[in-house]
Amino acid sequence: MQLAVIIAAGGVGSRMGLGQSKQLHRLAGRPVLARTIAIFEPVSQVSEIVVAIDPDDTGRFRSEVAAAGAFSKLGEVVSGGENRASSVNNALAALGSGADTVLVHDGARPLFTAGLLQRGMAEFTRDTCDGIVFGLPVTDTIKVVRPEGRIIAETPGRERLWQAQTPQVFTREAIERGYDAPPEVLNRATDDAFLVERAGGVVKMVMGSRENIKLTEPADLVVAEAILRARQERS
Repeated sequence: MQLAVIIAAGGVGSRMGLGQSKQLHRLAGRPVLARTIAIFEPVSQVSEIVVAIDPDDTGRFRSEVAAAGAFSKLGEVVSGGENRASSVNNALAALGSGADTVLVHDGARPLFTAGLLQRGMAEFTRDTCDGIVFGLPVTDTIKVVRPEGRIIAETPGRERLWQAQTPQVFTREAIERGYDAPPEVLNRATDDAFLVERAGGVVKMVMGSRENIKLTEPADLVVAEAILRARQERS
């Protein structure tokens, strides 16, 4: 297996309120995006890493992340699009021909681990499926709410509900087939599995981690630094 990694880092992260890209913000002294790339650099199956980033951040990425990180597997740096799907699509087009499997990960999830990836990939190679999604069973009660008036329409049972995370891993054929969709479909896609499922692919959920948080709000930075400190103490 040759695994190509796509890191989607095109979002501005306005909810973080940093006045800069959250992926370039320093988390415990190191840019978030450098931490994210470093997860996959030592993984033996990974053949290349392609990053989709806001064009305005390309210069800083090259000077503060790429040059400082000594990442031997870092390949193309492509422009992020108007939404997540267009960013991933740009990265797909930049992949080399050798990879037969594609992993997509959010640049703002720097706390995923290579060990967790290996456990998930073992399920991917063992089972008959077109892809896997790391995620967690929901623990809160979920309500389906009508847009008008926020009236509760339904309370689905939690036993079938999972919270999707990234990375999401697919055969190259499956993800390319999924992204061969009309623009209106791509525009409303919030994750890659939706597109693969829509194209008839079989996708399995595998157990993720509660530490694999996505940096979205300022409080997430505090939590992330606490997780990093705890990891350092354990090691």
